[in-house]
Amino acid sequence: MGRLCETDGLTEDQTEILKAVRQFVDEKILPVATELEHADEYPQEIVDGLKELGIFGVMIPEEYDGLGESLLTYALCVEEIARGWMSVSGVINTHFIVAYLLMRHGTEEQKQKYLPRMATGEVRGSFSMSEPGLGSDVAAIKTKATKGDDGDYTIDGQKMWLTNGGSSTLIAVLVKTDEGNDSVYKNMTTFLVEKEAGFGETAPGLTIPGKIDKMGYKGVDTTEAIFEGHQISAEQILGGEAGKGFYQMMDGVEVGRVNVAARACGIANRAFELAIAYAQTRETFGKQIAEHQAILFRLAEMATKVEASHAMMVKAARIKDGGERNDVEAGMAKYLAAEYCNEVVQDSFRIHGGYGYSKEYEIERLYREAAFMLIGEGTADIQKMIIGRSLLKDYKLKS
Repeated sequence: MGRLCETDGLTEDQTEILKAVRQFVDEKILPVATELEHADEYPQEIVDGLKELGIFGVMIPEEYDGLGESLLTYALCVEEIARGWMSVSGVINTHFIVAYLLMRHGTEEQKQKYLPRMATGEVRGSFSMSEPGLGSDVAAIKTKATKGDDGDYTIDGQKMWLTNGGSSTLIAVLVKTDEGNDSVYKNMTTFLVEKEAGFGETAPGLTIPGKIDKMGYKGVDTTEAIFEGHQISAEQILGGEAGKGFYQMMDGVEVGRVNVAARACGIANRAFELAIAYAQTRETFGKQIAEHQAILFRLAEMATKVEASHAMMVKAARIKDGGERNDVEAGMAKYLAAEYCNEVVQDSFRIHGGYGYSKEYEIERLYREAAFMLIGEGTADIQKMIIGRSLLKDYKLKS
């Protein structure tokens, strides 16, 4: 292990968990990641191994059979997993966000029903806000749940970009309910939709058409979800009360942005590892390319960016663990880590020269994975809007 991405103040339990995850990544993920990614093959053996490690329940409280760890612990685990293969961290992330939403906003009955089985990975979660043509404009969603005379609902509409859409058995889905509130944000509700794993009609009135073919982020299944007269009980409303869905989802997105920052840190760290190793084996003009000042300076810049990203990600996680809102810090961490990740990966790609363009070398995969960090959980421009608006409030001039 090098000196990058070390975290001060960890407990003995946190240290042992991270040690186990790091060993799993080195032994079970890195040797097969590129092959599985090129084949776009779901990493079932890796997922089963993470279940055994308890990663699916790392933040779920012990009373619901989880490990009861912090967001920081989870984020550091994600960083390690993304260092091995970013797609695997995606399998974990959407599951975790649904578990987090249940922990923070679910009724006790909902927690008892789902969390113990989510901790073991028996129930696998995905969540959905976006729709075709919607992007980050969540307020413009069209998928609607109509309340019937019996108090239950019928969902109609089309959702987009569900990570784990095929493999999941529980979707937290944001829909319009339009129950008379003045604000559009108070007319949104999160439903907990149960379904079968797989593709096709996975529940009455719910179709998962198939995997979306992507440039990167392979292996993990990213799908659409089409609701056509899907009947659902009012008991499946997250928290038991309609109209709170937008605020619940935004809470989930905050922790999701910490996750994406952690993923970006993991990718960047791996790109640096590959670059500094290659620079010590490749020779030009009679010496290792690491001895050329241009390469040496590039390595120094890369390492600094990795460290800065890691520090901001850790700060954002610790603020959330302290019970405070971290929208600004999570946005800053996600924005910086994603941008630096792309810069570090590009520099590693350049250090590899022509070999970086070959699919035989791992950096080719990282090059495609890094691009997703720029758009996952909100684009850089969305992060800057969130950060800027909050700063204007904090630094508002006094008249």
